[in-house]
Order: sequence, then C-alpha cells, then structure tokens
Amino acid sequence: MKRLKSISIITLLMLLGFSVTAQNVVLTGSQVPVTITDNGKIRGYVHNDIVTYKGIPYGTAKRFEAAVKPVAWDGVKSTTMYGPVSPLIKPTTVIQDEPEFVFDHDWGFPNEDCLSLNVWTPEASDAKKRPVMFWIHGGGFTAGSSHELPSYDGENLAKKGDVVVVSINHRLNVLGFLDLSAYGEKYRHSANNSILDMVLALEWVRDNISNFGGDPNNVTIFGQSGGGAKVNTLMAMPKAKGLFHKAINQSGSFRSSMLEKEDTQDIAKETLSQLGLDKASVDSIQNIPFEILAEASSKALSVVAEKMKVAGKQIIGFGLNWGPSRDGKDLPYQIGSPEALEMSKNIPLLIGTAKNEFAPFANMRFVGASEETIMNHIKETYKDKADIYIAAVKKAYPNDTDPKDLLDVDTMFRPGAVVQANEKSAVKDGAPVYMYLFTWQSPVFDGKFKALHCMELPFMFNNINLANHMTGGGEEAHLLAEKMSGAWLNFAKTGNPNYSNLPEWPAYNNSNTATMHFDTSCDVKPQMDKELFAIVEGN
Repeated sequence: MKRLKSISIITLLMLLGFSVTAQNVVLTGSQVPVTITDNGKIRGYVHNDIVTYKGIPYGTAKRFEAAVKPVAWDGVKSTTMYGPVSPLIKPTTVIQDEPEFVFDHDWGFPNEDCLSLNVWTPEASDAKKRPVMFWIHGGGFTAGSSHELPSYDGENLAKKGDVVVVSINHRLNVLGFLDLSAYGEKYRHSANNSILDMVLALEWVRDNISNFGGDPNNVTIFGQSGGGAKVNTLMAMPKAKGLFHKAINQSGSFRSSMLEKEDTQDIAKETLSQLGLDKASVDSIQNIPFEILAEASSKALSVVAEKMKVAGKQIIGFGLNWGPSRDGKDLPYQIGSPEALEMSKNIPLLIGTAKNEFAPFANMRFVGASEETIMNHIKETYKDKADIYIAAVKKAYPNDTDPKDLLDVDTMFRPGAVVQANEKSAVKDGAPVYMYLFTWQSPVFDGKFKALHCMELPFMFNNINLANHMTGGGEEAHLLAEKMSGAWLNFAKTGNPNYSNLPEWPAYNNSNTATMHFDTSCDVKPQMDKELFAIVEGN
C-alpha cells in the first residue's frame, strides 16, 4: 500500500512561496495518509520526514488475566499522543530538584488499560523492509513507561538509520506479576503477564510492521536497566523465540536468576491474606481499587522476604520485588541456565553498562569532600583491603584524578554484564557478543552526575538536544552520539556494531574481553576491573 511522502507536501508549500523546512513542519489530519493494522485504520502525524504513531493499542486484558488482541475499531483512530502508563506502586509526590532536572521525567497518565505501542518510520508503506528496533523501557519491573524520558523518542534514530523504531507500554509491578495460578484457570499466566504483554506486542510487530515500512524478519529488541532485564527474560522465553533476531542489553544484568513458583505463590497467598480474601472470594481482587491492592501486595512482599531470609533463601536483585519467575509454563528455565543460553544461541548480543551508574547518587554526600575524608571513608569500608581497592580502581581507570572517582565506579551492574557476556560468548557455535562501557562524563551540575545510570540513552538514541538537561547539549556530546547511534543502528541492521567513525570493535570472548569504551575518545580495551570486582565481592 503506497503512502504519500511528506517531502512532496513540503515541496509544494515552498513552490507556493512559504519558507519551510522538513524539520519545522508538522503534518496532521487529512494531510497524513491512513495506515492499516489488523485491528483497524490509524493516522499519526509527520515531523522531520518521520511518520509518528503514538498510543496504538496492541492488547487488552482483565486484571491478572492474559492479554488478548484489542477489539477492532471502526473508522480511523487518531494516534498522535502517548497512551496511558501502568499505575505505580508509589507515585512520585516530592521533587528532588537537581536529579529531576537531569532525568526530566514525563510521568504520564496512569491507567490499567495501558497496552499500547508507538512507531516511528521514515515511510509508512510496504515498499521497503527496514530493520525494526523494539525498545523496552526501564524502571525495573515496577515502574517506567515508553515516554518516561525524553531520550526514548525514536524520531532521530529512525531518520538517521532508515529504521523503524517501536516502543511499548505494558503491565508492571503487582498487575504484571502477582501469581494467582493456584486460584483458577483464568489466572494460569498471571505470574508472568507482564512479559507475555511484550510477547503480544512483538506479535503485533510480526503481523503489522510491514505496513509501516518495517521488516518483521529483522527485529532487534533493546532495553536499558529493567528494560535490559526484560530483554534477558525474552531471550529465555520459548513463546518469544522467532519474534526477534538480535538483542541489546544496557545495564540490565543485575538479576542473575528468577524466583521459583513456591515463592511467587507464597507472595500471592500473603497478598490475599492482607486483603481478607481466600480461594472462594479470590475474584474480588479484580475489582479492588489499585491503591489498596498496591499497599497489601507491598506488605506481602515484606512478609515473604522475611520468611525467605529465615529459610536461608537468596533474595534476588535489590531486595524482594516484582519480576518474572520460573513458572514452568511461560518461563520454564532460569535466565542463565544452559537451556536458556541454547535457546538464544543464534541471537547476537550487544551488552554493556555505564561507568558510574548509581554510584554518584550513593556518594552524593562526598561532593566537595576533602581527599582525607574520602580516603578515611575507603579505609572504614574496606579496612585492610583499602590499599588494594585503591590500586584496583586506579588500574581500571588510570586517567582518573579526582579522589571522589575512587568511590564512584559502578560495581553493581557491570559484574553481571561481564558474567553474562562470558557465558553467552562461550556457547558453542553461538552468535557473537559485543561488550561496551560508557565512560563519558556529563558536565551538568559541575560534573557531579558523571556517567550516571541512563546517561548513554541520549547518545544511542541520537537525542542529545532532547535530553540536554542530562547531556548539556554540547558539541562533544553530539560527536559521541553520532558514533554510538551509528553503532547501535549497524548492530540492528547486521548483528555487528562496527561503524566507520569508531575503532575496530572485535567480538567479545572471555579470553580477549574486548570492550569498547565510549568517551570523547573511543577505544577498545580488555577488561581492566577484574581485581576490583573480586575485592568488592569479597568485602
């Protein structure tokens, strides 16, 4: 189905004497051709030669039940605004001034009917098959949305790389993971409904993306933080196999395993107890106000966490919280198991972290502190290992000179990424793995936030100006964004991130440990922080 290209309209306006450019013209309404999906006709808008659709429904679901395709609609649905976001357990009510400036959140409108997706495409027609980049937002498994950060906008990436970008909203927290499978057949998938929402969205891409100029046989899933963990989960999910062909995990290897069914069912049982419900009255949980459900389920998590601690069970991640579990149906294997690795052996993986992640937040009290104060803190923390800790940090980052740099190196996210890269690259006859480390230091607020968690997002999305609160918007940032976005685009197209403006980037293995360092100068280095991780882990 052919579509009218926006440039022809812009050319017409110029012939009529209007002074316009593609960048500052927005086309809406009848100026934009209709696009057909399986569920009905939609119309987005055109900006900067990119056709954008927001809030396209890909599913609908009753609370705690598996999602299904939405009911078809009549007429043409306008899709120019982002859809609702999954409700938060703890909505933000207090603003932390500087961090909120840096992240520049858009919290969105909460609604449990939140299964929608967004598409950015250079041409909404089936005339060409472009690579598809399927973005999965962060926020752990409890918060976030497809438009939470300005970085997530797909327009610039679609335009630069001639690709189709898709992003999604899906169910989170208790809504996506409360395991009521013991209470009736309709709840049999409830332990992992959130992940099944993503599978449904990927199926929408498979069935519809050709009409948006995308190739359903060349789909890359990519995500950061919780989004990276969701990428890992999909790689271990039989129902998702074949729906994507490459994967990018950014700062998402912090969960080494999932909860088991006995634990998730224990959480559900305690949640029902907190609500005063039992097996006979369980269906009432579908109508309880979300705020009450959120409070009861949060208490249940605390109760079960204490029981697990007493029983000597490992608490996964950063404390017991919502997330996927090995339910024996939808997720039959642990994420890092041989079975899961075999399932995804043919999926090329790009994986990495940011140099500082959450460390600048954790050490904010030491901003402006004297070298003596910082050294004393290191001695109090590492005691007789203090000197070898300092030596290990300096070995990993020999060009750092500020004493506070000794504190601000991430040791929370990167170790898991190294483990995953080692395991994946060791799979016999498996697809390649490429490792990166984002080390560029943001100048915002006198440089105190450094290479913070999420800092790489404006660069690989090529959104330096949109996210200038985080990047500062300077020329240095634009130059690095050109390189990073080019690498991400090449990986999405071919499974290889090598790009003309970067040094040669070898595939990673546990012998060469080749890691691309993204900074004002980009370099490939072997792993330099093995000793550091050993010290921190043993402390």
